[in-house]
Amino acid sequence: FVVHPPAAFVISASPTGFVFMSKKHASGRRRPPRPDARSQMGDRPAERKKPEAGGLFSAESIRETVESIVIAFILAFLFRTFEAEAFVIPTGSMAPTLLGRHKDLECPQCGYFFQTSASQEVDSVTNKRTDNETIGGTCPMCRYTINASAGSGERTSSSYSGDRILVEKFPYQFRDPERWEVSVFKFPGGARTNYIKRICGLPNETIRIAHGNIYVKAKGETEFTIARKPPKKLLAMIQPVHDNDYALPSLIEMGWPQRWINEEASALGSTAAWETSDYRQFRTTGRSPGEAWLRYQHVPPSLADWRYLAEGLMPPTPPGRQLISDFTAYNTKIETLRPDRQLPMSGRGVHWVGDLVLECRLDVKSERGELVFELIKGGRRFQCRCDVATGEALLLIDGDPGFGSPKARTALTGPGQYSLRFANVDDELRLWIDGRLVEFDAAAVYPPLGNHLPTEADLLPVGIASKGVELEVSSLRLFRDLYYIADQRAAPGEPMSDFPRFPHPNHNRMSFGAFSPGNVEEVFHDPRNWDFFADYQTLEFTLDEGEFLALGDNSGESRDSRLWDAEGIGPCVKRELLIGKALFIYWPRSETRIPGTNIPFPFFPNVKRMQLIR
Repeated sequence: FVVHPPAAFVISASPTGFVFMSKKHASGRRRPPRPDARSQMGDRPAERKKPEAGGLFSAESIRETVESIVIAFILAFLFRTFEAEAFVIPTGSMAPTLLGRHKDLECPQCGYFFQTSASQEVDSVTNKRTDNETIGGTCPMCRYTINASAGSGERTSSSYSGDRILVEKFPYQFRDPERWEVSVFKFPGGARTNYIKRICGLPNETIRIAHGNIYVKAKGETEFTIARKPPKKLLAMIQPVHDNDYALPSLIEMGWPQRWINEEASALGSTAAWETSDYRQFRTTGRSPGEAWLRYQHVPPSLADWRYLAEGLMPPTPPGRQLISDFTAYNTKIETLRPDRQLPMSGRGVHWVGDLVLECRLDVKSERGELVFELIKGGRRFQCRCDVATGEALLLIDGDPGFGSPKARTALTGPGQYSLRFANVDDELRLWIDGRLVEFDAAAVYPPLGNHLPTEADLLPVGIASKGVELEVSSLRLFRDLYYIADQRAAPGEPMSDFPRFPHPNHNRMSFGAFSPGNVEEVFHDPRNWDFFADYQTLEFTLDEGEFLALGDNSGESRDSRLWDAEGIGPCVKRELLIGKALFIYWPRSETRIPGTNIPFPFFPNVKRMQLIR
């Protein structure tokens, strides 16, 4: 952009800073004098003062240049101090919302594109490159582990520096940060260091972190209530569990179970109600009696399973359904100094996550009938039932007659193609049709239902049913909510968890200390191991006036308010340490090719990640 202030100079902004010059020098010459209106009517032109001798080095020119420089520096200082400032994200504590130094990986098995941390490649103190590079990571879709160590035959790309963002300082001159806002502040333990986190606790509140959620109790209140994310924040924070567009037919044909399975109709021994030819799109005629269900089962292969599958063999141990966990691909890095290390525990995911979001594409071919979308958490069934003839949507919770069954009219009416998103997050049900949030006639929130422990029903946590509707379903995607870990351990390299390191002395339950990267799948598969989930820990923080609680989105790898007490700093960010609100990713890692082609083009702008920060 170019700014033309009242003074006789021009300021232009560039990636390296402000460039300024006098208007006379910017154009190369003075503009000719504008004819006086009187001279056009025959009057004598007004006399003009001749320019002083000396040209470029005349007193007038020097004065203009000095004025321009002074004013430009003042404007630049004011802009940086009160308006906006650019920052670079160095680490992955806010991933995947904001990426620190990372490596882009493309899974050679399913083709999924993902990122993994490479922050250890640069020394955090000296800012110099180290010899410890990221050489691999684990795909969140098929769980294949890329390990490009010497002799492996695998390849990875170069690492990229973190997102470059603009931070807006002006709002905090007049207001406090809002909950869920991404903010930059001076680290309370060393004011020269800038941190970026999400504001989760506000002044005069007590904050509780429990089973992955944030609970709030204001001063004077006696009960905690869950802190619900606004819809736009929610969509920015959810994490991928599975995208069925990346299903692997080759594994399924070998005998590995597919993720979306048909629940056969029981009446008269009829055949499967749902059919598929590519394991990615599913069709039903709508002629099956009752409700024909298509259900999701979480069956990701383990590291040991892939040793067989990569050779075209089925593992000797039959695969089983698992609970959905807080698996984080960004934290599964493999490093050159430890190429044989199994997946880090912070990436493997040791916490069950029941807050889920379903997305799919619907091709409805019937005039009437009913569609049902179901999410299960802690054995409770949360449903959205859509009447195709009228477009009415009805929300239900089994065993909770006091929920009120909110209703709404939607655009899902009659034959046509629709995109649908159904969420059960933060004790609230939400529905989107064709990208628009549906407004119900009553609040779709519900009180605590005691469903914070998994049951066997959670091994089939998502379902889609057709009742008399001919339908095709595609682009099936499943997401989970962020999981905030209630742990205050700050030992370097020690994984955090909600669970005690050792078993409780009064019972024989499993403890977190019994976990290893190799047995997570076994633990999450067998309900006999799940009683240790009842031992989850909670954290509480009480904030005074002018104090905020700041947490990272990548909870397993974030040095945030939870850990500062253990460091003797205190858990809060004081008002005077706030710098501003993270506004915009203006330069993510650049593309190396022109999008959609194989034409090399270094530093091509990565437009799809240039976005507002939610």
